[in-house]
Amino acid sequence: MKQVVQNYKSGELTVLDVPVPGCKPGGVLVRTAYSLISTGTELMKVSEAGMSMLGKARSRPDQVAKVVQSVATNGVPATYRKVMGKLDSYTPLGYSLCGVVEQVGAGIDDVKVGDVVACAGNEHALHAELNWVPKNLYTPVPDGLAPRHAAFGTVGSIALQGVRQGEPQLGEVALVIGLGLIGQLVVQLLVASGVRVVGVDPDPARCELAERLGADACGDPGSAAVEASVAELTGGHGVDQVYLAAGGGSNQPVELAARMSRDRGRVVDIGKCRLDLPWNAYYEKELDVRFSRSYGPGRYDPEYELAGRDYPIGYVRWTERRNLACFLDLLARGRVDVEPLVSHVADFDDAVETYQSLKDGALKAVAVLFRYPGQAEAAGTEAAAPVVAVPSVEVRRSPARPAGTPVRLAFVGAGNYATSMLLPHLAGREGVELSTVVTTTALSAANARRKFGFARATTDLDAVLDDPSVDAVFVVTRHSSHAELTQRALLAGKAVFVEKPLALTEDELAGVLAAVEKSGNDRLQVGFNRRFSPLLQEARKRFGARTGPASLRYLVNAGRLEHGSWYLRQDSEGSRFAGEGGHFIDTASWLLGADPVSVYALTTPGNEDLQVVLRYPDGSTATISYVTTGASGFPKETLDLVADGRVLKLDDFVRASVYGPERWVSSRLPKARDKGQNAELAAFVKAVRTGGPMPVPLESLVATTAATLAVRTGLASGVPVTLAGAR
Repeated sequence: MKQVVQNYKSGELTVLDVPVPGCKPGGVLVRTAYSLISTGTELMKVSEAGMSMLGKARSRPDQVAKVVQSVATNGVPATYRKVMGKLDSYTPLGYSLCGVVEQVGAGIDDVKVGDVVACAGNEHALHAELNWVPKNLYTPVPDGLAPRHAAFGTVGSIALQGVRQGEPQLGEVALVIGLGLIGQLVVQLLVASGVRVVGVDPDPARCELAERLGADACGDPGSAAVEASVAELTGGHGVDQVYLAAGGGSNQPVELAARMSRDRGRVVDIGKCRLDLPWNAYYEKELDVRFSRSYGPGRYDPEYELAGRDYPIGYVRWTERRNLACFLDLLARGRVDVEPLVSHVADFDDAVETYQSLKDGALKAVAVLFRYPGQAEAAGTEAAAPVVAVPSVEVRRSPARPAGTPVRLAFVGAGNYATSMLLPHLAGREGVELSTVVTTTALSAANARRKFGFARATTDLDAVLDDPSVDAVFVVTRHSSHAELTQRALLAGKAVFVEKPLALTEDELAGVLAAVEKSGNDRLQVGFNRRFSPLLQEARKRFGARTGPASLRYLVNAGRLEHGSWYLRQDSEGSRFAGEGGHFIDTASWLLGADPVSVYALTTPGNEDLQVVLRYPDGSTATISYVTTGASGFPKETLDLVADGRVLKLDDFVRASVYGPERWVSSRLPKARDKGQNAELAAFVKAVRTGGPMPVPLESLVATTAATLAVRTGLASGVPVTLAGAR
């Protein structure tokens, strides 16, 4: 079998062929599906191995002390041979994995062959195809929990044990210093415990990630904003607990901990940072300094870890194994989410290159997983190729309206987008009557009625859906309600204009299609407005028809969200790309004249910047770069389409040009940035009035939505996702 090993003397990293471990009594033989790289502990070990002998000595003074003692006891020659022999040997890496039980040793009755288990231990949960794991260092994975997530079990247990040492209480405030892998997990565990959290890290991306995962505020260690947040949350008293999850040689973390703590606060050391405690600061506040020992009680006890002797639960409630099981349970119940922490999934065969990229800084990551050949599927990983089928339905086309009869529209939702981008184009439009506005609060409905001239304002959606005089319903609410409201309006026989996204999950999309089939009503338009932009329409016309495959590049400089934005509520409202990505996929598909057949997605550490590669039936490709870390002064959307010796270029819907046998450049004095909302609404109203086809075919709306949803599946699987049934 293959295993990742390192020579500590030379620094060599390699994937080595080694014998398969035997299945001893008291444990199980596990074939690995996913193993997790600890970007803190393991990278520190890898970096130390690359140092000179003097550098190694400086980084490990504890080991130098042992060498000195050995010299005093055994003499220099014997000690030298012993040390060199140990250094010049291969040592294993890894300590957190998920896999499938392949063989059960004598005395084991809690799992069987084929069960999926999470495993711990730097001698038993290694980056290797097979591991023998003793009983107290594995636990069964709950049904429904993805193996790639269960592979976080050990690091999750480390974070969990640290939080237990802090003894958090409901309503307390905690400071987490260091927002790497362990720190991000500590943040989530504290939030799940009812604690308000402030995070500290010099990396802005990690701070933003922690805020998305529940922290109230995060910032640089020297930031005045961090001190202000602590003061605001604690009434100026200081935090109840500080968790040191940072590494390195700086003493700044322990000094910051003292400054931010309340009188008699608790300071818990989880990571491996410098601990020169400033005596006056810790003494005057009588701070309680605690250490968290790895995964929990049982760690480093051979009777527990190797002999399998458990501690009685009445005396030791949370052992290593119980912590491991507890963390998996939190994952399975959605109390902790590790998917946003996954920066990269690498094939096990690429282990050496992955470590090198991490060490060199080319791969900046919070968490990296190794995926083992053939085992991810055996362990029940999510399917990599979802099937999205568009049902064949007998549709009931709306008849043309009598001449002179206005199209009566109802709006469900009157938020910022509706009032700034849609209603101004509809208010006062000839042949349109704004019938009713429905909102959850009476005042917002009254404001919309006054400003845009709705005939009625209400909070009663049923009254609108039951009103036969309403021809079309606009759904302009938060993302999580789009699919349900669309279904209800379709079943009520209304034409529907729903702002993107149409759906946030495959089940929601299936529900919309079921409503179409049940009602025979396919009068549906999703707010994919870019294809209606006059500037882009003209550029496409100038580009002309293609004969060969095309390459399309779409850069979306989305920017960072303001703190508190509801877009950050990914648990309920979906990711930013799930909400907005359909715009760009639809635009690419319209320009290429087809629907995508596969999706491949990659993300940078912390899920900051997203790369989505779409493949089309004729071999064309579209790459969408959805980035949040760019300069705010740079245009939001730029696009290039290349094919047949021609190039179409779009600059943020202000300028466009086509290069080819003849060059065309749009006006240098554009009127305004028109992204197509007015033309889109005109096309929708015309379709409702005449009973003609909707502006975008239903099959295209579904294909774009399916491709958008497939991005999430692609990020989870790390492989291209096939869109079965796509044309």
